[in-house]
Amino acid sequence: MRTANVSRDTRETRISVEIDLDGTGNYDVQTGVGFFDHMLEQLSRHSLIDMKIRAEGDTHIDFHHTVEDTGIALGQAISKALGDMAGITRYADTHLAMDEALTRCALDVSGRPFLVWDVTFDRDKVGDLDTELFEEFFRAFAMNAGITLHIANLYGSNCHHIAETCFKAVARAMRKAIEIDPRQADRVPTTKGQLGG
Repeated sequence: MRTANVSRDTRETRISVEIDLDGTGNYDVQTGVGFFDHMLEQLSRHSLIDMKIRAEGDTHIDFHHTVEDTGIALGQAISKALGDMAGITRYADTHLAMDEALTRCALDVSGRPFLVWDVTFDRDKVGDLDTELFEEFFRAFAMNAGITLHIANLYGSNCHHIAETCFKAVARAMRKAIEIDPRQADRVPTTKGQLGG
């Protein structure tokens, strides 16, 4: 069973995450940030990773700590559930269209974290969420999941659509990359013998 539970408690946030990498995309998400909940639900549904996420944060200040710490905890849960990454497909990419917006995601589930973020927004907020926090989430997620993650919005004009294509593109690429490749058997997909830093 590729499952994991992670809790993160600080003076700024209290986060709990439960995941099942081999799920069906069932989600139960409550972060106190409406648009962020919507995006995490998309991440779960389109990756087929079951997710239960609870976040309480200092949202009376702003949403930064809640969004970033959720990314940290979710990334840690992904890493924990993947274990030594034996048998996974490892690499995947996708182009995700939503109306006028098109976003590309390519990733390597390698244990070596990196984020390339080539996405711009022409307004400061989508719903009640600062658009700059999307990058913060994906950086925290990639660094803690141990994923090399490249996200590029190729074009689009609606900021809601641009944000949503980012989450859905990551979800679809994650779905492919973490699938067990029957030709790999129990081998780790590298010539090094192990994945990691």
